[in-house]
Amino acid sequence: MALIETHNLSKQYRTADKAPTLAGTIRHFLRRRYRTVEAVKDVSFSIERGEMVGFLGPNGAGKTTCLKMLTGLICPTSGTASVAGHTPFRREHPFLRQITLVMGQKQQLIWDLPPADSFRINAAVYELSDDVLKTRVGELAEMLSLSTQLSQPVRKLSLGERMKAELLAALLHRPDVLFLDEPTLGLDVNAQAAVREFLRDYNRRFGATVLLTSHYMADITALCQRILLIHKGQVIYDGALDRIVQRFAPYREVKIELANVEGQADFTRYGEVLAQDGRVVTLMIQRRNLTETVATLMRELELADLTITDPPVEQIIGRIFTKGNAA
Repeated sequence: MALIETHNLSKQYRTADKAPTLAGTIRHFLRRRYRTVEAVKDVSFSIERGEMVGFLGPNGAGKTTCLKMLTGLICPTSGTASVAGHTPFRREHPFLRQITLVMGQKQQLIWDLPPADSFRINAAVYELSDDVLKTRVGELAEMLSLSTQLSQPVRKLSLGERMKAELLAALLHRPDVLFLDEPTLGLDVNAQAAVREFLRDYNRRFGATVLLTSHYMADITALCQRILLIHKGQVIYDGALDRIVQRFAPYREVKIELANVEGQADFTRYGEVLAQDGRVVTLMIQRRNLTETVATLMRELELADLTITDPPVEQIIGRIFTKGNAA
């Protein structure tokens, strides 16, 4: 049974449509005009218990609107959603105890207090005993490598430490479903890696279901085997991350290093030349011609090294969004 399920989920907003200039302002004051914006349109998907799913799309595609409907912060215009057997917008207490929403650009910790004080407030909200609070804070703090930072005011913590403390606060009640909206936003490389490792460990240890949005493809590739692509409010792809590379990248990148620079060939005979720097040449070669072309390169050129890689995932997904269709 799916833990998260949506059927034709849609959200429309009615916004004022005002022309620029003073004349447009006067007309708008006398006779207002409105237009309908479709933020999310007929979105359907299901997520099984324990899955970690990446939710990708350009800015304004509808990702955050979907998360807000799934957490009950806003009501859908039409369609249905079910999370852990509950209808989100009813905001029932059993439902709220099973979910959490972490937004990288928002914070719940009190700025001038240590995180430990905010944890006590959260524990009171979720009716956790002192013993349970102490056990869970200790367990999560160990997983997040937080110790002395919990007694320092939030304003004195680094951005990475604050994000870890935010995660700890959001997971104190041990939710079954995690909605994560840009959880590594603005973090440095080391802090991003630490948050990813924690989320992977938390999912493995507690079987939590995770729906993750991020503009950092490293987050998605490190944590999610399945992705949902949303574009202009509609899901245009739902499937394995590996399959999207095979399906939408009909070429591979081949980097060769020549043994010497003398007598270099016309590399355009082998494929499209992406870069050439001295003895190192990067080619783009169609997958269907890959085996034959590599054999020809090795036969005709004196090579010191040869590397074959898939193009970056973000490049492939960027092309899909530009096209606007993953069919």
